[in-house]
Amino acid sequence: MSDSTYYTPKGGLPPQSDMLTGRAVFTGSYAVIPKGTMTDIVTSNLPFWTNTRAWILARPMSGFAETFAQYIVEVGAGGGSDHPETDPQAQAVLFVVSGEMSVTIDGKTHSLATGGYAYIPAGANWSVKVEETATFHWIRKVYDAVDGIDTPEAFVTHENDAPRIEMPDTNGVWSTTRFVDPADMRHDMHVNIVNIEPGGVIPFAETHVMEHGLYVLQGKAVYRLNQDWVEVEAGDFMWLRAFCPQACYAGGPQTFRYLLYKDVNRHPKLKP
Repeated sequence: MSDSTYYTPKGGLPPQSDMLTGRAVFTGSYAVIPKGTMTDIVTSNLPFWTNTRAWILARPMSGFAETFAQYIVEVGAGGGSDHPETDPQAQAVLFVVSGEMSVTIDGKTHSLATGGYAYIPAGANWSVKVEETATFHWIRKVYDAVDGIDTPEAFVTHENDAPRIEMPDTNGVWSTTRFVDPADMRHDMHVNIVNIEPGGVIPFAETHVMEHGLYVLQGKAVYRLNQDWVEVEAGDFMWLRAFCPQACYAGGPQTFRYLLYKDVNRHPKLKP
């Protein structure tokens, strides 16, 4: 099992007596979808999934972030899918945040508990089965194939078995749990975990071509998004378009950790 306990949505609805004011915001360069917005009435059903609901946090949008979709998927007892993916061009990363599930990829079955991670290449034959309730992140991206570069293979691992790489000159207060070697050009996306100890910072406004989905797994922080400082905590999701400036101060008492998507290792497309 994982050494960490991660926030998972509880669903439900707030009472009629609650104030309407919340922390959700959508701008031209970023969105913040706080955990309180993930209620029963915003879930989606998915084709060929049973006893399952999904909070769809991000999808490709013209003029915003265009490369990926990200879901939180809750599968109840006995649920799952024998045909989870309907797009043969879509690759996937699954990251389990609660419970345990069985994932079969091209005939090989794996058990994934909290902290379990699976990369599933485009075109793979895969399925998911759950005995008790399990919740996981599902990140989907159309694979950008390049002539002369092999396509990546499926793999299953656990966050405890992935290397935690310290960022230079940070004395370990800022690190990344990396599931894929950055030099592996077969991969056109990375889904990693960023770890920032209480009081640690991202000490400059990162401004770059990669799009981001950032789901806060644990802890709290004040995050700089474009020109705004925004408080975020476990269960919140940040969605950033390319070139949105970003920085961070981590609060306590826990390590601030988030699941990070970014598109990598490919030329920008010059035409639709």
